[in-house]
Amino acid sequence: MKRYLTLLVLASAPLLASAGEASDAQLIERAVRDYIESQHQADPARMERGIDPQLAKRTYWQAADGTEFVMHTDHDTMVRVARTFNQDGSKFPARPRVDINILDIDQRVATVKLSADEWIDYMHLYKNRRNEWKIVNVLWQYHDTARQVSRK
Repeated sequence: MKRYLTLLVLASAPLLASAGEASDAQLIERAVRDYIESQHQADPARMERGIDPQLAKRTYWQAADGTEFVMHTDHDTMVRVARTFNQDGSKFPARPRVDINILDIDQRVATVKLSADEWIDYMHLYKNRRNEWKIVNVLWQYHDTARQVSRK
């Protein structure tokens, strides 16, 4: 009987150890929520927690003269956006839309689609050695692509 109980306890140990830890999907969702909710709540610390220092955020844009180009945004700009964009609380509805669809997770990389009120973001994330998921790439567009034109 002792032997059976020992085997049962040993076999259950990995399950018990992981029961209190967040799953990769939960950690990925947290990184994506840090990214979007930091903009809702003007919280740059959450933005920094969710994105990699080498973040590359891009969209296809049209200049006022009709030429098209890829517009780039980096880590520092996104932290500044989180700090300043919605300081007065007027940029988003009272209950902003946040739909997170994890498209794929493969060991240390993941692809996510975030649908927010006015735009979509396709994101690539990686898991670092500290078991943190970070957003490293974002490709985005407005739902209404006519808005992706410089007015100047």
